[in-house]
Amino acid sequence: MASLRDIRNRITSVRNTQQVTRAMKMVAAAKLRKAQERIFRTRPYAFKIGEIISHLKGQVDPATHPLFMPRPEATGVLLIIVTADRGLAGAFNTNIIKLAETAIQEQYAGAHERGDLYLICVGRKGHDHFRKRGYQLVGDFRGVFNDLSFDTVQAVMKLAIDGYLEDRWGEVAVVYNEFRNTIAQNRIVEPLLPIRAEQFLTPVMRQEIEHQAEVKPGQEVDYIFEPDAATILEALVPRYLNYQLWRVLLESNAAEQGARMVAMDNATSNAEELLRTLKLQYNRARQDAITTELIEIVSGANALEAG
Repeated sequence: MASLRDIRNRITSVRNTQQVTRAMKMVAAAKLRKAQERIFRTRPYAFKIGEIISHLKGQVDPATHPLFMPRPEATGVLLIIVTADRGLAGAFNTNIIKLAETAIQEQYAGAHERGDLYLICVGRKGHDHFRKRGYQLVGDFRGVFNDLSFDTVQAVMKLAIDGYLEDRWGEVAVVYNEFRNTIAQNRIVEPLLPIRAEQFLTPVMRQEIEHQAEVKPGQEVDYIFEPDAATILEALVPRYLNYQLWRVLLESNAAEQGARMVAMDNATSNAEELLRTLKLQYNRARQDAITTELIEIVSGANALEAG
């Protein structure tokens, strides 16, 4: 049985851990508020520019832009996997890594066996995981969430687009956590290249479209393009790809902070429950020690009287 000193030391250790987890929860909550503000500002523009691109693609010959056309000579596949730079966020990183591995096994097994599978891992956790397992990594984007900026997006998309135009890979997809609410995320595998005829819709995007349809039923938008659709398309496509990836990083960042806040809240609650158990164990051990001392005193007194 643990001694009173051991139990006291453990109580002190758990109490200190609880203070850390409570502080981390408060920091994550503050970061989550900022991340939510950024993603709520970004989503409408990202959704609308995707809608315009889909409409434009129906107005012109897809062959007018190379990013619309499949690359039949390219056998490679590029996956952009977005994880966090740090842990202590529950199953946030583990779930997205498992989703990426499942996609590789089920959708890109042929490319993986041929050695034509390439990964861009945004975030330290994904980078370290796949590097240790011998995957072909392109670029190094660890630590980007410490100071997330649009420059990171442009660097990642430049690698993806250059490799696509050089026939290094014929398909580009991104794997990430979409922010749904504070306690839940949607795990998404979203195709980026070639640009699809129809806009890819995540669960949050579908929900937003359904909400807009209820608010403004029966309203459709007809666009007038000047100077012409092809010229506008040439200017919008790079912006569209950059902004879609920017939205992805902001979604992942907000989802990470929400997951960390929940994980630290659970850890704080578990520490409180453990403290109650340890205090009860301490009191029982103390009572046993006092009882033992009393028995020894009484036994000693009786022995003296008998002597």
